Amino acid sequence: MTARYDAVIIGGGHNGLVCAYYLARTGLKVRVLERREVVGGAAVTEEFHPGFRNSVASYTVSLLNPKVIADMKLAERGLRVVERPISNFLPQADGGYLKLGGGLERTQAEFRKFSNHDADVLPDYYDALERVADVLRDLALKTPPNAGGGLKALLAAAVQGLPMARMPIDQQRDVLDLFTKSARSFLDGWFESEAVKAAFGFDAVVGNYASPDTPGSAYVLLHHVFGEVNGKKGAWGHAIGGMGAITQAMRAACEEVGVTISLDSPVERVLVDGGKAVGVRLESGVEVFGSAVVSNVGPRLLYERLVAPQDLTPEFRRRVTGFKAGSGTFRMNVALSELPNFTCLPGEGEHHQSGIIIAPTLDYMDRAFIDARLHGWSKAPIVEILIPSTVDDSLAPAGQHVASLFCQQFAPVLPDGRSWDDEREAAADLIIDTVNQHAPNFKASVLGRMILSPMDLERKFGLTGGDIMHGAMSLDQLWAARPFLGHGDYRGPIKGLYMCGAGTHPGGGVTGAPGHNAAREILADRSFLGRTFG
Repeated sequence: MTARYDAVIIGGGHNGLVCAYYLARTGLKVRVLERREVVGGAAVTEEFHPGFRNSVASYTVSLLNPKVIADMKLAERGLRVVERPISNFLPQADGGYLKLGGGLERTQAEFRKFSNHDADVLPDYYDALERVADVLRDLALKTPPNAGGGLKALLAAAVQGLPMARMPIDQQRDVLDLFTKSARSFLDGWFESEAVKAAFGFDAVVGNYASPDTPGSAYVLLHHVFGEVNGKKGAWGHAIGGMGAITQAMRAACEEVGVTISLDSPVERVLVDGGKAVGVRLESGVEVFGSAVVSNVGPRLLYERLVAPQDLTPEFRRRVTGFKAGSGTFRMNVALSELPNFTCLPGEGEHHQSGIIIAPTLDYMDRAFIDARLHGWSKAPIVEILIPSTVDDSLAPAGQHVASLFCQQFAPVLPDGRSWDDEREAAADLIIDTVNQHAPNFKASVLGRMILSPMDLERKFGLTGGDIMHGAMSLDQLWAARPFLGHGDYRGPIKGLYMCGAGTHPGGGVTGAPGHNAAREILADRSFLGRTFG
């Protein structure tokens, strides 16, 4: 006898687990189908070298929504997040360095090494960013108004736009700047030091295959600052045990409310009958049926590989082809015999517990993007280093360390027909050499490494083009237009098909918000009275 479910969820990443939890806690029968041998999607902890474990893909915590944490009782299930003492540490080309974070006064003191003006305007900059970030926090758990939804959509748009409409005109200008300007143009309006602008501008190229000069890149900067850790807005932290601690706690929450989780269960096709999604077929040939089919994979993967072309209109298929995905990310996990010793700041210190950014200026970041477009990657790549073993001794043997190397502006598809399978080792060597220029003991300390090129990220985690955001965070792919205008409310173009992944509002990062919001819409469709939970 064929088992039927109220909801079948494709993909056991964190948003799929969040969606499953909210559905199942109302009494629905829910099954999650995960193609890998572990749940968590890109938020997992794995051993990548004997004795060394790390968050091998997603690697840091800030955007995880407080409501999701509370509702799923993640802290009670063992999740503990420790904050960074400072946010970022940027070695400079002249042998100096800049530290960002650790409180306003400390950051101002750092900035005065470069510019008194920049230190003086910093409080106003933070205030301006925070006001807009508060608007995004408020919108994160709201369903965008769906284009074509008539009066209901118009009213929703008016209500969601009210906080911005009530802002003074100078604050509305800040909103416009952040949504439309390039990161450089936005930061030039505030600061004069190139080092200071780089410290803030780095966030604009994280997971964004673009230059800091690209219009709209200022929004990506903003997207990375609207999170919080332990109630502290804008903070970043490390989950003890790695990112897998988050998704394992989520798994426990799901199983407590009766969710069935199937591992090693890759989906081959969404089954459509009479214009309605009725279930899925696994690669094994097994068919699983559900009243709702919910996709936690990216829009390109869903509509290009899992849905048959004949089940979509030609116009919609054209839109899918035009959906921008491919974040230019190259990811490495490295086992180290010792901490890197930076020439600009020798010895062990709080900078080892921060994000270590090798990208001293916006020009450096711009050249990296130009080189990637022309050659595949830059000879001077953008590298962020996190060393979580400095605060979490569960990840490496005593006295040794693990490092996450998160590198930007590596072309999703290499030019001239080259393959990442042939180039990945050379690119990894270049990244190691780049870090070694700033910490001369680094290369010799490497005991082992795990390389994830854009192609590897797609194969291992289903991230199309290696896109950690499931789609570019550009103005044409945000809010009601994410992933497509007319489908911004988590409902797909086929009746009974829903989307709950980062390719929907509010976008990328380990937030849980898309999963939360999608579950609300699925429940609303099942309920005569509409909303079933807050």
